[in-house]
Amino acid sequence: MSSADIYRETILDYYRNPRNFGKMDNPDVDARDSNPLCGDEVEMQVRVGPGSTIEEIKFVGKGCAISVASASMLTELAKGKRLEWVKELSKDDVLRMLGNPELGPSRIKCALLGMKVLKSGVYGYLGAHYDDPDALGSTR
Repeated sequence: MSSADIYRETILDYYRNPRNFGKMDNPDVDARDSNPLCGDEVEMQVRVGPGSTIEEIKFVGKGCAISVASASMLTELAKGKRLEWVKELSKDDVLRMLGNPELGPSRIKCALLGMKVLKSGVYGYLGAHYDDPDALGSTR
């Protein structure tokens, strides 16, 4: 089995059995977006813990295998990381996480939708708490 086949199987597994799927009560971050080219939709919710870490993260969404698998993998990768890590997350990081599949422009948008939603939510949270640094590490 080639490495491309292994990554393809991994993507299908995350699509069929998404990790951290669902909604949470009272999230600190709640963001959603869609890809109008294909109809994929992703919503991510985050509970911020001490030290501005991602204490809990969940997502819901519908779409193709790439968008669902990418969002699911991203939740696993993000858990326990600081919010600053999300700001540094890049397109290349997400594509590496997926095994650097060869994707056309519209499929890349599918792969990056979860990252776009997570970044949007975290930037909104940080902006809302800009004048209250104590809130950045608070828990609920």
